[in-house]
Amino acid sequence: MPFDRQMFFRTPTGAQVNLYSRKAKGRPRGVLQINHGLAEHAGRYSRLADFMSARGFHTYAHDHRGHGYTTAPGTIRGMFGAIDGARLVLEDVAAIHTRIREENPDLPVIVFGHSMGGIIALNHMLRRPQDAKAVAIWNANVSAGLPGRLAQALLAYERFRMGSDVPSRLLPKLTFQAWARKMPQRRTDFDWLSRDENEVDRYVADPLCGWDATVSMWQDIFEMIFHAAADHDFAALPRDLPFHLVGGAEDPATDGGKAVTNLAARLDRMGFSNLFAKVYDETRHESLNELNRDIIMARFADWADWVVTKHP
Repeated sequence: MPFDRQMFFRTPTGAQVNLYSRKAKGRPRGVLQINHGLAEHAGRYSRLADFMSARGFHTYAHDHRGHGYTTAPGTIRGMFGAIDGARLVLEDVAAIHTRIREENPDLPVIVFGHSMGGIIALNHMLRRPQDAKAVAIWNANVSAGLPGRLAQALLAYERFRMGSDVPSRLLPKLTFQAWARKMPQRRTDFDWLSRDENEVDRYVADPLCGWDATVSMWQDIFEMIFHAAADHDFAALPRDLPFHLVGGAEDPATDGGKAVTNLAARLDRMGFSNLFAKVYDETRHESLNELNRDIIMARFADWADWVVTKHP
């Protein structure tokens, strides 16, 4: 089912944010704040919203800057902002959270993010560690290391040669196109998203999906990746904060889920005591659109139940 409500509101950054929400069925028990991935939009999360509604959770999902129907001064599709894009997108997320708190002052909030949205969600929690009762980071890669530094150098070169508000020519070759080549007998360039051909075809046909990000957006994403890769930036997070990490064993964007297990190992080493981490066999990048999505969502809903009922 679609979301119950669609609205636009202006954040302190000047962005006119497109926000969807869906109410819980029956007595609400919590709120899920969704952050979508790169080159897609929040409307694709209506299935999760419907599933979680049946389990007693309100859901909010917005289009990030440069995505979907959100607009912001001085930006175009595929661009967070002319300068300080990472800060601006995170301030928008914080504004959404404030809106959620105003509408649901007594309900616990779980912050959720898929892929780029997982990187954003994690950075949001590092900036505002008391905002949520738990955080779910799915199919995200914050293990960039030396390849990430090389990507930053290439992006700096592109920015010098072409500017910041044009699509990167090099990063798609190292990401989306490289991931596509790893799929055996692929029908489309986006088979790496899911084994479900219908879901892949919906993505390909969606005019709000599949575009190339600008040089500046890629730079902003890597800025957030390396912020989340620094252990010292986790110092303010409560060590009992529940984390829910999900990956796919056939997801080239996370090196077959290794980036997910690496993050879990880091969190464990830093002393986080409430970790759920699962890399699902035969699963590609979009866990919510995979053939085994009902199992994945059911396990997530069980975890969310635990968060709001048993976790202090």
